[in-house]
Amino acid sequence: MSMGYSGTTAADRERTRAERLTEGLTVGVASVLAFVLLAGLATVFGTTAWHLVTDTGTTASSRLSTPMVLLALVALPVVLACLVFRSGRRKGMKQLTAMVPAALTLLGASVVLYAALCLVIRYAD
Repeated sequence: MSMGYSGTTAADRERTRAERLTEGLTVGVASVLAFVLLAGLATVFGTTAWHLVTDTGTTASSRLSTPMVLLALVALPVVLACLVFRSGRRKGMKQLTAMVPAALTLLGASVVLYAALCLVIRYAD
């Protein structure tokens, strides 16, 4: 009695493991970099919002709207990444495979916001 051929070889299983490792490293590195950028943005935006709220010359509407806008800007990359992740899961991707585009979206949106903040700081004067 001989065992049937399953169609997968050891090289296929190794490649799958390597792909999973690559996907995991991509997600990990992109997430760490994005959250470092988001922490910097949150610090700058939080400090700016605090100064605007506690300044005596600001109006009541700007005291309310400015922190909300700044919070929305910091939350935007996370919301976009969640939408990309859900889209990938609806297409039938495995969880780790769907996380790669989501993590790269998170990183890309964080970089764009960070660059925009740098431009605002550079040319605000």
